[in-house]
Amino acid sequence: MILFGGYAIAQGIGQPSVPSGAVALITNVPSDAGTITEAEFKRALFQQVVSGKSSGKLKKTPKPGEKKYEELKTAALGELIESTWISGEAEELGITATDKQIATELAQIKKTNFKTAAAYQEFLKTSHFTQADVNKRVKLQVLSTKIQEVIAQKAAPPSEAEIAEYYDTSKETQYTTKASRDVRIIVNKDKAKVEAAQKLLEKDDSAASWEKVAPKYSEDPTTKSKGGLQPGLSEELLQGKEPLTAAIFQSPTGEVVGPVDFEKNFFVIEVEKLNPEKVQPLDEVKAQIKSQLTQTIAQEVFSEFVSGFHSKWESRTHCASGFVIERCANYVSSGHPSTAPAACYEANPKGGTPKECPAPVAQVAPAIPGSVNLLKPKGEQLPQRPQPEGLKPASEEAATLPAGVTPEAAAGAAAPTGE
Repeated sequence: MILFGGYAIAQGIGQPSVPSGAVALITNVPSDAGTITEAEFKRALFQQVVSGKSSGKLKKTPKPGEKKYEELKTAALGELIESTWISGEAEELGITATDKQIATELAQIKKTNFKTAAAYQEFLKTSHFTQADVNKRVKLQVLSTKIQEVIAQKAAPPSEAEIAEYYDTSKETQYTTKASRDVRIIVNKDKAKVEAAQKLLEKDDSAASWEKVAPKYSEDPTTKSKGGLQPGLSEELLQGKEPLTAAIFQSPTGEVVGPVDFEKNFFVIEVEKLNPEKVQPLDEVKAQIKSQLTQTIAQEVFSEFVSGFHSKWESRTHCASGFVIERCANYVSSGHPSTAPAACYEANPKGGTPKECPAPVAQVAPAIPGSVNLLKPKGEQLPQRPQPEGLKPASEEAATLPAGVTPEAAAGAAAPTGE
């Protein structure tokens, strides 16, 4: 059920009447499960209260009309409605959940969440769930998973061109190991100790010598036990750390350099090895990219399905007076964000004007031209800004040009010639 959460599209169309003793009616359900009774709602609401108290989020049972009561009421009814939607969608797709599949899923849930059989029984007791309640929820989870699998299978596999485009776009960031150097260093705040270490290493800069000198003179805990060895240093990693960067990346291999004064420490440095840049070829990462793109495409297909799923089933859901929530076709939206304080839209708010209210118009954030690709299907998005003060519209700029001169020609004439 979690897979289908979070989407709501209010629709106002003609509604059939909800039967007496029911809180909602869902039409076109390929079974007789389209009526949600008051008894089912009361039980779901009771379980919401029990859950809230056991988690510590609820201290006492709220009364009708209280904000917390309305929240629990909406959650309980929403859960019942979505359960019916999933069951209906599964039937339309020809998907079923066998007793064996439900038992297998339940066994896994017990294994993951309950250490003993007694712990599971305690859960049933404290949550006021019957085994039938549990089986129904497990069945819905099985159906939900199967629906996702069926929809994912409709996704077309990535083409060779898409794989190649992804590789080219991400080659530098994901499949390239920058050039680096393996360096031996000695670090100490005492310049005299660094100079003493340097003299010893200038006489013998072998690995064995470094392994003796570094523990004695270096204060760097990460390298002193390794003969001062710091492998894989890149210029990007040390960018802006002069003169240390220059000492490491402008020195030849096998030359002891120092003392280098950097941030109240003194360094003795010797470049031991150069590691050239390495790029993984497409053939080496092709299977990985294909798998990644397959998952991305399948998720996009499923997201589109979820949007249509909610739109379709909301149009079939009709709620009784007093039980209308956003999932109902007869829900009428105020047009205001649900998270905004009500006082934002009151002429004379009792508690005074709120400190913050949403913008009356949602800001548009179009993609920067050329920034849309497989890695970023929405591109680099920047919110639209007001036109800078003093900037004339293109139509006005064109109106001020001499007859026969286009804006492009004027721009070319104004460009510097380089002389």
